[in-house]
Amino acid sequence: MRILGVDPGLRTTGYGIIDVERDAPVLVEGGIITPNARVPLERRLGELHGELCAVLAAARPDVMVIEELWSGYKNPTTAVLMGHARGVLCLAADVHGVRVRHLGHSHVKRALTGSGAARKEQVKRVVMLHLDLRTVPEPDDVSDALALALALANIERAESNLARAGIA
Repeated sequence: MRILGVDPGLRTTGYGIIDVERDAPVLVEGGIITPNARVPLERRLGELHGELCAVLAAARPDVMVIEELWSGYKNPTTAVLMGHARGVLCLAADVHGVRVRHLGHSHVKRALTGSGAARKEQVKRVVMLHLDLRTVPEPDDVSDALALALALANIERAESNLARAGIA
């Protein structure tokens, strides 16, 4: 299964692609999308959509996982803008026929470390360990996107095991 993790943002959107074969994840690619901050919002959103469409067309993932909108923003305008970014990213996945899953940051932490309160550095170490990397993927947006992909791999494996056992 090929999983595309996406850490959304209007300034920088990180993405990470992994292949999961027999429960062992393999890094395919990681990168960032950086729309031009000097253009109007609608053009930035268009750039974000177009760039992710290019990633989707090239990578052909089975599923995309995107971070849920966090409602704790001190500035409500930021939450609205993030909602716009998430919307065009989800639209890109739909245009390419890619299933979308949504995970909150505490759910990602719990799926990778066993604790929803894990520190960011702990999550980064788990990403390095699972993908057999010598250094943390940079920038943080890429590491976060890979964490999303790895968390979904763990969650979907557990869901599959439960379904096979007739529990879910």
